[in-house]
Amino acid sequence: MPPLNHYSNAPIPSKNPKKKEMKISSSIFPIISIFILLSISSVTPSDSDDSDDFDDFFQCLPKQSDSSIPITDAILTPNNSSFQYIYQLRANNLRTFLSATSRPAAIITARHPSHAQAAVICAKRHDFQLRIRSGGHDYEGLSYTSDVPFVILDMFNLNSIDIDMSTETAWVQAGATTGELYYRIAEKSNVHGFPSGVCTTLGIGGHFSGGGYGFLIRKYGLSIDNVIDAQLIDANGRILNRKSMGEDVFWAIRGGGTTSFGIILSWRIKLVRVPPRVTVFTVQRTLEQGATELAYRWQQVAPKLPKDLFIRLQPEPINNGGNNKTVRVSFIGHFLGQADVLLRLMNVSFPELGLTRNDCLQMSWVESTLYWAGFSNGSSIDVLLDRVAVNKVFAKEKSDYYKAVIPKQGLETLWQVLMDIENIFVQMNPYGGRMEEISDSETAFAHRAGNLFKVLYGIQWSESEGGVNATARYVELSRRLYNAMAPYASSNPREAFINYRDLDIGSNESDETDFEDAKEYGAKYFRNNFIRLADVKAKIDPKNFFKNEQSIPPLPSH
Repeated sequence: MPPLNHYSNAPIPSKNPKKKEMKISSSIFPIISIFILLSISSVTPSDSDDSDDFDDFFQCLPKQSDSSIPITDAILTPNNSSFQYIYQLRANNLRTFLSATSRPAAIITARHPSHAQAAVICAKRHDFQLRIRSGGHDYEGLSYTSDVPFVILDMFNLNSIDIDMSTETAWVQAGATTGELYYRIAEKSNVHGFPSGVCTTLGIGGHFSGGGYGFLIRKYGLSIDNVIDAQLIDANGRILNRKSMGEDVFWAIRGGGTTSFGIILSWRIKLVRVPPRVTVFTVQRTLEQGATELAYRWQQVAPKLPKDLFIRLQPEPINNGGNNKTVRVSFIGHFLGQADVLLRLMNVSFPELGLTRNDCLQMSWVESTLYWAGFSNGSSIDVLLDRVAVNKVFAKEKSDYYKAVIPKQGLETLWQVLMDIENIFVQMNPYGGRMEEISDSETAFAHRAGNLFKVLYGIQWSESEGGVNATARYVELSRRLYNAMAPYASSNPREAFINYRDLDIGSNESDETDFEDAKEYGAKYFRNNFIRLADVKAKIDPKNFFKNEQSIPPLPSH
């Protein structure tokens, strides 16, 4: 079994695998320390004028939504006993609470598309910022925090998945999770899958909008490369599909981060073919066992392997007692085929790894999603229906793209920093294959040909280490690692992955979107596509209603 991934699920089987929404006990996530909760104040104003604005906002909502499904049942305010529970339940990075200065005025747990439409119309009319949350996996918490009066539109209950096997397509609502999608596909077919994330509690709405990738990336590309239609709520509260939004907007929401342009209600996806049995493996080597040579070789081999084979490289520091530190490198593989075919391929392409038949496990494709998510071998696929991340931590993440092989000296630098930090994991994901074939302007996602691999650096610390001082220390350590790898990563700009959001690369204030500041992070996330994204923004949301600290502003008129 591969090492657990960040925000992974714990293997707690669902009691009712057929039910789409599971009731989650509050005991499954850590109780956030009192000092964090006390640092977050309610934004409810004290003066009468602002109170009137709140009242007007709440009175507006029922007038703009379907009366047959009352929106009043979906509104939570700080006075509701379940407000704090729901607020925390889908807030997966505990660090973000430390920087939060206010709670939302309300959480609208939409149960019908009209509830989302009403949230847009009324928030715009009464000057509240709207933050949209699907699964709550935004690494900087921008889907559930803000420094100005705001409302959370929680899409979690809009989680239907409608699969049509006659066309090999599906409509998937924004609040569905990747795990639910995999489960529902498996209910219909054992020879279909979908290229999406490893973590099984990711909300489809946000995950796809930034690109969406997983172990099928080399075979089928990103999630957005297999999206064929969408439903989007614009700043006027209209529901648009691909035809009515136009091809420019449809281009932008695939990889451009949808929350700059509107609210995704659902995606229509094209399912992909997978064999009845696939093969997975994990091979681990320490520095003393030649991990540096293997990691160096991996960079040359992994992006050039056949599309059916994906091998992630995952180094992590380990302590063998005292000051006896080393680095263990895991080579985690997924092959769309049988083990004997894989072994012949590896003996030719990467014999240095020494893969054996005993390293290999054969299973169905849906079972392989559990393997990648860190569940123990033999776990029931019912765990895919557990919708909330369990292993919540304080964390800071950063990302990089590499266009050239890291020399051995660079790898040794990486190993040393990992051993110095200790509470860190790194994931290096190979490109090549299908990613080489798609133009960087085909969708808003621009990181295509020319990249050897993408890297996630993640530092995690526990609640016992929590607090402002610990957070400052670990964030600074993440920057130290990032700076150490600068000579080897992409440059001009140093590219980053928007689904691994990182405010260090540039940001705006909560309620301002300065174009010059946006260009700084926009070039890193979107490269040459940023200007076109800003132009699309000017057309669909010219008054910049949909905004956050790293949103795309309207292109200024000349």
